[in-house]
Amino acid sequence: MDRALRRRSASSAAPTAAPRAFAAAVAVGARLALALDEATAEPAQAQAPAAAAERPAAAPQAAPQLTMPSPLGPTEPPYPPGGVGDGTVVLRITVHADGTVSVVEAEGEEPFVSAAVGAAPSWRFEPARRDGRPINARILFRVAFHAPPPVAPVAPAAPDEPPAAATVLAPPGARAAPAPPSRPAPPEPIDVVVVGERAAPMTTSMTREEVRQMPGAFGDPFRAIEALPGVTPIASGVPYFFVRGAPPGNVGYFVDGVRVPLLYHVALGPSVIHPALVERVDLYPGGFPARFGRYIGGVIGGETREPARLFHGEGNIRLFDAGALVEAPWADGRGTALVGGRYAYPGALLSLFSPGVELGYWDYQARATYDLSPYDRVGLFAFGSHDYLARIEDDGETDVVLAGDFHRLDLRYDRFFARGGRLRHAVTLGYEESSNQDGERAGRTRLFGTRTELSAPVSERLTVRAGADAQLERYDIDIRENDGDFPSRNDRALARLFTSREDLSAGLWADVVVRAAPALEVVPGLRGDLFSSEGATDATVDPRLATRLQATPSVALLSAFGMTHQPPSFLGAVPGLQIGGLRGGTQTGLLASAGVELRLPEGFRATVTAFRSGFFNLSDALGNRPPGTDVGLAQRAELRATGSTHGLEIYAHRSLSKRLGGFVSYTLSRSVRHVGRESFDSAFDRRHVLNAAAAVDLGRGWKLGGRAVFYSGIPMTLDYDLWGGDGNGQRPDNDDEDRPDTEEDIRRREQLREQIARYVRRLSLPERLPAFFRLDLRLEKRWVLREGRLVSLTVEVLNATAGKETLQYECSILRGCEPEELGPIVIPSLGVEASF
Repeated sequence: MDRALRRRSASSAAPTAAPRAFAAAVAVGARLALALDEATAEPAQAQAPAAAAERPAAAPQAAPQLTMPSPLGPTEPPYPPGGVGDGTVVLRITVHADGTVSVVEAEGEEPFVSAAVGAAPSWRFEPARRDGRPINARILFRVAFHAPPPVAPVAPAAPDEPPAAATVLAPPGARAAPAPPSRPAPPEPIDVVVVGERAAPMTTSMTREEVRQMPGAFGDPFRAIEALPGVTPIASGVPYFFVRGAPPGNVGYFVDGVRVPLLYHVALGPSVIHPALVERVDLYPGGFPARFGRYIGGVIGGETREPARLFHGEGNIRLFDAGALVEAPWADGRGTALVGGRYAYPGALLSLFSPGVELGYWDYQARATYDLSPYDRVGLFAFGSHDYLARIEDDGETDVVLAGDFHRLDLRYDRFFARGGRLRHAVTLGYEESSNQDGERAGRTRLFGTRTELSAPVSERLTVRAGADAQLERYDIDIRENDGDFPSRNDRALARLFTSREDLSAGLWADVVVRAAPALEVVPGLRGDLFSSEGATDATVDPRLATRLQATPSVALLSAFGMTHQPPSFLGAVPGLQIGGLRGGTQTGLLASAGVELRLPEGFRATVTAFRSGFFNLSDALGNRPPGTDVGLAQRAELRATGSTHGLEIYAHRSLSKRLGGFVSYTLSRSVRHVGRESFDSAFDRRHVLNAAAAVDLGRGWKLGGRAVFYSGIPMTLDYDLWGGDGNGQRPDNDDEDRPDTEEDIRRREQLREQIARYVRRLSLPERLPAFFRLDLRLEKRWVLREGRLVSLTVEVLNATAGKETLQYECSILRGCEPEELGPIVIPSLGVEASF
């Protein structure tokens, strides 16, 4: 939750020797804005030991180790031409986790302001750290200019003279990190104002810096989501999952508050956003903040990095794709421009391992910002992606499995408040498209959306957040088959579900972060939504409540409760294709969880969480599959179920960016469905899901890591291939296989399926499919070059153990029932990455 704590403390900062009587940049006032980079990070409280005794005792608080940013080189802009006399400029700068600097605002007179703003992006800092992990920090930095005296210039400082160092400001009870030996502690006091942001209770966040060390994630923050507790994969390596029992169609994806249809490229591909643009990824598995709505399951939100007033970039090339991102300032640093993207070329690999498959994907990102004033910014963020997956048949024809695009254009205006907080107005334009098996367009969506978001700290104990959003979507759907076949039951269900139409959704929301006591935080919230589709409307109200109680400095008690609503949903991963109408009413979710968070020695953290989720009017095409049946996806999507999931999550971790780090993530759960009078486990109910990873710094730029993944099997799932080979219900010796199916053919095929189903029910098949295990490996060599340039070589393997996963049993008249296995899918990656 938003957290603003203001404290004054005494520390010190010293200037370096000023060459030629130019201005010495002296840090005499600093305001540190700690950006969230851990899921349960405590708000920082900077306080010097001498001042601590003068304050009344506070309730027990967790005590993370905090260190201030410190310059790694001179921070002394030259005296500007046209300057008269002495001058002072106060900069608010953001020191990023990689040590680069961007200017947020500046106060002073010209030409000194321009000189300071122009020089700041070239500075390099040792970043602020929380518990040893680099984090973003926003500080006030005063630059003093002194007019050159009418005498010979002062000799420059010795080359080996160290720059000034910022002193570590530790919260009460924390050990202050020792200053580097080459940077003596400066003597002058500074006043510190600390403003931090804390995650919502029951939220897990992952930064790019930590994720890039995770084996099997290929350095992609969004791909790391599958390793978090509460997340159940559909299949190994496939980046679509159930979150606490909610299917993929009920999990929302957002980038900077912009809803997107999918986050990942097809066929185990990376995310659709270049990793260098991602600041962090948040997983809200339940009871999420009121600003998120219209999804009854979890929410995955990605936040992009703040604009940088420094020319920088990053590029990488791998065996199957390449990507790059570049950002540069303009208008004397008041504006920034960024472009990035990725392009895949897997043809060479596929020709060796899967010659009958065609695969391709690309994505792009472009962003431009301009600061109208120190408190006002306008921006434009455009991004999109393309995916194509096809199978080449024996006769040479191309069968398109998936082909789709989506694009977003977000125009935004931000107003920053002096006390912290922000007001954002944004307008979003969108376009989505998907193709059918023949490569022709099956669905197209055009989107217009608007949103307003406010976060305003009223006092140290109260922060108000509110907003409104609306989306109008026009769907043009054409899923008719052109083969002349008589429509099956599943075909008719598809036609009923997917229709051309206009959908409208609008919502209002508000919540309040109340710090009722130094150790207690309560966040009540309320959201209301209006849904309209095909002439039907529905209005919903969703209350939310989250709490955090810091029982001791190392123990916090957390809870979250929320009600959520969502229109009928399908698979959730097909651009331009979503179910229309409100038949059966909106889906409803009741999400509750409670847990304990522990701070352990040596930088370890652990959480233990119990949760329960209830779902009503649930449309789940994947999970609503009664055992022993073979019903099409569209028919299952028309089913409405009542569902529930309960379980226990355990998560213990030490940052992978440390010399020795790792994590253990374990989920024990059960997910049940009730359709009519029949009750059964969800088709993707996995009782046990375990992820364990470790990474060790071997020195000299080498880092080695491994990750083990284990999960138990899902309930027995059957697919009927009838005659065992062609899958179309025809006898193998039929001489007229190419003629269109008639109504009689469809009826005969359905009768055969019923016969096979009765036969299968008499077999002694196992109740669940086999468990699965895989091992991912990663080895990296990094070279640090001059001026902060980095080059790294990474060798990574997903599923190094070449494990196979059983997806279902396939039953036919001729062969009976046999397990259908996936794999082994082994993905090697050899890549080079460089940044400047």
